[in-house]
Amino acid sequence: MNSSTTSSPSADATWENSRSHNQANWDERAAAHASSPDYAVQRFVDDPDALSGVVEFDRPRLGSIAGLDVVHLQCHIGTDTLSLARLGAASVTGLDFSTASLEQARSITERAGHRDIRFVQSDVYDAPAALERQQFDLVYTGIGALCWLPSVERWAAVVAELLRPGGRLFIREGHPMLWALGDNPATGQRTLADGEFTGPALEFPYFEMPEPLVFDDGGTYVETEREFNATVTHEWNHGLGEIVTALLKAGLRLDLFTEHQSVPWNAMPGQMVEIGAGEWQLAEAPERLAATYTITATKVAPET
Repeated sequence: MNSSTTSSPSADATWENSRSHNQANWDERAAAHASSPDYAVQRFVDDPDALSGVVEFDRPRLGSIAGLDVVHLQCHIGTDTLSLARLGAASVTGLDFSTASLEQARSITERAGHRDIRFVQSDVYDAPAALERQQFDLVYTGIGALCWLPSVERWAAVVAELLRPGGRLFIREGHPMLWALGDNPATGQRTLADGEFTGPALEFPYFEMPEPLVFDDGGTYVETEREFNATVTHEWNHGLGEIVTALLKAGLRLDLFTEHQSVPWNAMPGQMVEIGAGEWQLAEAPERLAATYTITATKVAPET
């Protein structure tokens, strides 16, 4: 399916406006992220075996990618992309819509000795054309990607178009339950037999909505002293049913779906504790929150 046929003119206008805001936001943050201790860029340069915490977490479910052609969608500054190359992929392509992010990605991977990684500028929906209709054995998408896209069905169609028959999708992503929660502790308190739990309230849509949620936030998710000007972002949530249905509709077979109690950043300051390997979970009764999920799916070969 050609992804360009799945959106309406009004949806395209919304997406163009949202993409402009989001691109400015990510362009401005790229250098700050590359210099932040949270991304630990120098570790990748100094240690040829270093992997990002996100990819290290993924390895038990990702399996061997030796000899595969891999594309990493929404790759940002490329530390996960570099990590995939270090796991033995035959070729790795990173794709992102942010020029500044790709400049950092090229610099980091070259300094780390991986000049063979290709980086392409494009938003996800235009990826098949930007990649000249090339198909891959693995489409990899990491944390914090889908919330920037208005239509998960359109995304799934792109994934299917990028995969060879028998190729796999791997995605670990923030759980829509997490995205629907507010950051502030608070509003709900429930008394149980052995104590009281105070937690965040549902403030935002769980399901995909036509219009984006608009935020104005001067911070970012890593440690940095930089101040930013492009602070407005447009974001969307997507329910798990919507995501799975979109993948099935696009011709993929669901192979694995698992939910995790942890997330690789302090997603709810004041309510989470670090549990090692860069992962955070609720400090109190973490079993209450599905913070992330992993899906793997295979593109079904056409019947002969």
